[in-house]
Amino acid sequence: QVQLVESGGGLVQAGGSLRLSCAASGRTFSNYAVGWFRQAPGKEREFVAAISRGGGSTYYADSVKGRFTISRDNGENAVYLRMNSLKPEDAAVYYCAADMPRSGALLTKIHEFGYWGQGTQVTVSS
Repeated sequence: QVQLVESGGGLVQAGGSLRLSCAASGRTFSNYAVGWFRQAPGKEREFVAAISRGGGSTYYADSVKGRFTISRDNGENAVYLRMNSLKPEDAAVYYCAADMPRSGALLTKIHEFGYWGQGTQVTVSS
């Protein structure tokens, strides 16, 4: 079992940047693929970015490609989401999620993740 805690959210102006952190504790974190998801009020939770266990593979939603960067430091048991050029439509609660992939390197779908953090709020003012 792994526990996840997100941090780094806040209020930022459009065009600004934030870096979210996901701190993991519990079992060997390097065994887990990780994803970031977000959920805006009245909308379904959606995929944002994913990273493989070793960090060598990443994948992004089209809406954030070129603006967001996911990375991880297994020595620090942490995953990060660097968000640049933020837009008002990026405002949401951001969640990190983890699980051990049964096949392939990346997990991108909500049902593939068994472990979730509590979320961190990102607000973008226009």
